[in-house]
Amino acid sequence: FSSVDTFPSFKNCDSLITKQKKADCFRTTIHFKIGEEIQKHQFTLKESISETVYVDLIINTDGKIELQQITSNEKIKKNLPSLDSVLQNSIAKIPAIFPAIKRGIPVKSKYQLPIKIELE
Repeated sequence: FSSVDTFPSFKNCDSLITKQKKADCFRTTIHFKIGEEIQKHQFTLKESISETVYVDLIINTDGKIELQQITSNEKIKKNLPSLDSVLQNSIAKIPAIFPAIKRGIPVKSKYQLPIKIELE
């Protein structure tokens, strides 16, 4: 039951035929949309950072994305205290998508988004 028949999908991914191509398109599109929003912000640092932040998202049966959790280490929390709010705002700006489908029924799904933070 941990697998779905159709992954969540953005409109631009919906015409793809294979399950793997749709999954790849979803992953690429969501990374791009969040990355695009993050790059609009200026961050001031005392030391360079090369770390990964993990963002757990829930995509509900209506296709709305909800932030479940942001996991980062102490270095990120100390040097980029505003990152969590920037991520929350970025996720809130993502439009509703097509939810995952299991046996013809929309289902809630979870997605973990790794975000590589590299700043100097």
